[in-house]
Amino acid sequence: MPKKIGITETILRDAHQSLIATRMTTEDMLPILPELDKIGFRSVECWGGATFDSCLRFLGEDPWERLRIIKKNMPNTPLQMLFRGQNMLGYRHYADDVVEYFVQKSIANGIDVIRIFDALNDIRNLETAINAAKKEGGAHVQVAISFTTGEIFTDDYFAEYAKRIADAGADSVCIKDMAALLTPYRAESLVKKLKATVDLPIQLHTHYTSGLASMCLLKAVEAGCDVIDTAMSPLALGTSHAPTESMVAALQGTEYDTGLDLVKLSELRPYFMGLREKYIKSGLLDPKMLAADAKTLIYQVPGGMLSNLLSQLKQAGKEDKLTEVLEEVPRVRKDAGFPPLVTPTSQIVGTQAVFNVIGGERYKMVTKEFRAMVRGEYGKTPMPIDPEFQKMILKGDEPITCRPADLLEPELDKLRQECAEWITQEEDVLSYAQFGQVAVKFFEKRRDKMFGLDGVHGDAAAQIHPV
Repeated sequence: MPKKIGITETILRDAHQSLIATRMTTEDMLPILPELDKIGFRSVECWGGATFDSCLRFLGEDPWERLRIIKKNMPNTPLQMLFRGQNMLGYRHYADDVVEYFVQKSIANGIDVIRIFDALNDIRNLETAINAAKKEGGAHVQVAISFTTGEIFTDDYFAEYAKRIADAGADSVCIKDMAALLTPYRAESLVKKLKATVDLPIQLHTHYTSGLASMCLLKAVEAGCDVIDTAMSPLALGTSHAPTESMVAALQGTEYDTGLDLVKLSELRPYFMGLREKYIKSGLLDPKMLAADAKTLIYQVPGGMLSNLLSQLKQAGKEDKLTEVLEEVPRVRKDAGFPPLVTPTSQIVGTQAVFNVIGGERYKMVTKEFRAMVRGEYGKTPMPIDPEFQKMILKGDEPITCRPADLLEPELDKLRQECAEWITQEEDVLSYAQFGQVAVKFFEKRRDKMFGLDGVHGDAAAQIHPV
């Protein structure tokens, strides 16, 4: 039977996160939302990832209000988010009660598909979020495999993880290739293995960094992949994704036809070209970001990690040590239990490799983040860490062998008390939980606007905030 391939459009989240550091505003999105809603995408990824941080820190926007606006203007299209398991959208592990409340509020405000992943592929860090989403009902729970390369990361390894994902109650599995390390034939073999292992839909998310994304998507579809992630062409390619229109055209008239109308898609392009031109003019979009770079495949490290390593070496006046650092990265990664090189593990491993090289002695200087990862504060690494190495790094501290969040007391009530003066909606406590003072600064600006410190209601503001 013909198989209709689903398309997840990333233009409202990962495409601009990858190319312009997540700076697309709700105002930029609003005019095109009704037209996007008419296309018939399997889903539109519009929230989660770095959008929450960017809204509060840089754009002066309430991320919850953004979600509600998108939902209002796209009632016919499932809205999707990216969620970092026990880390939610922040940068530490949170207690279960906070994770559960975040999932509940995300779904209540309009999320239909929640894609959950963990940097270490530790299923224990995902179970609370999975169970919370299933409890809410109605939402599609997709669990993502953090794809990476290395001697232990065989198709069998990923298939075994997919079994655990299925057992945990996921509705579908996503191969999440953030670093663009997939090659076309590896995509084919991996999808075949997963399809033979679990009876769940398989989705592929990959980036164009190495120039292989379209080929990877095509081979994955031929191997049985059910849904693929793409981006409207003006914000595709480079560190973003394969162009939506191109993939729809490639599959048109075949047994894998997406069913999407290429003419209707092309009618959206001028609007996004206008945004692209605006971003280039403002300096947000560097055209260099749109070029393919196969160094990702040569060094087996993400493109962002490569530039970060070079930046650290420049600051230390040691640019000539780049090759040594790139050779040190896999050794550090092996010592640390082969963590996938994705945020935050890529930064942790990369920085330690830099320290090892410029310090002249391996592990003479150890970052607190590397020590935390070796201790088990981020979860269980794909391979056990050598006990002697662990002792050397921890210097007397006991390793953590349980799920890290099991050591956390419930914290939602405490967080509510801390930010009580700022709360104007229930969701504010979740903004505060993840971004602390960044959220408080946003709340202050919101209050100032509400009470006239922007000049609208000056007298009222003077009474409430006497100078």
